[in-house]
Amino acid sequence: MQIPVFTVDAFTNQPFSGNPAAVCLLENDLDETLHQKIATEMNLSETAFIRKLNPGDDFTKSSCFGLRWFTPANEVPLCGHATLAAAAVLFHIKKNTNSVLTFVTLSGELKARQVEDHIVLDLPLYLTYPQVSQNFAAIGDMIVQDLRYSPDTKKLLVRLSDAYERSVLEELQVSAQRFLSAEKTGKVKGLILTLKGNSSGKHKGHDFYSRYFAPWYGILEDPVTGSAHAVLSSYWSEQLGKKEMLAFQCSRRGGELKISLRNDGRVDIAGQIAIVLKGNLIF
Repeated sequence: MQIPVFTVDAFTNQPFSGNPAAVCLLENDLDETLHQKIATEMNLSETAFIRKLNPGDDFTKSSCFGLRWFTPANEVPLCGHATLAAAAVLFHIKKNTNSVLTFVTLSGELKARQVEDHIVLDLPLYLTYPQVSQNFAAIGDMIVQDLRYSPDTKKLLVRLSDAYERSVLEELQVSAQRFLSAEKTGKVKGLILTLKGNSSGKHKGHDFYSRYFAPWYGILEDPVTGSAHAVLSSYWSEQLGKKEMLAFQCSRRGGELKISLRNDGRVDIAGQIAIVLKGNLIF
């Protein structure tokens, strides 16, 4: 059996930066257990599987497909960067002729469209709620300015003090074991650390910065995370009084996201891509 597979770096236009995702094109239904085996083999934060919804569908001409995402450990309900990567494979490799692609997913229908050199994802927007302050030992003695929780996504948002520079967030050393020890209830599945942007200095122009950790899903740090920005967008829009924002995720690979809150309660998140590998899985 052969399955076409691609590696796409998302939220960047430079190879070997941004967030890599594997994308598999399924001509036929795949045995359920093979999804996880392939994702474990690819060993990236996410592997996306694009499937045809009807026998007559065509990766070049059809506009609606099924989409699932797997980490090396398990299936996840939403992955922004792997959706961007999936759209990139259809638009750039399969030369899909539609202006808008629709993906049927565990998080409902997600749409992707091309706007100049970006691909724009139409994602759900998730609200956060104040948390009773807890000593989140996993980030040591950092000063926390705000603590929020997103029940829909099980993500904890930790806003660090505005007194910190971006470099503090970039240089912060984290331990998967400390996270797992600090949170064993199942309530938290992802930890977002975020910092208000700096209007001056060499990094001016970004409204906010973040890093994202999900050891509960087998990923210590995800380089650039669309789903986390579906949470961050609502928080920072409220804090900054803005609907259009530019965000930067400060992982070692790094990536930039253009954010636009929509009037229908959703969010457009745009990014660039770099396709770095084309091949076939053979088994």
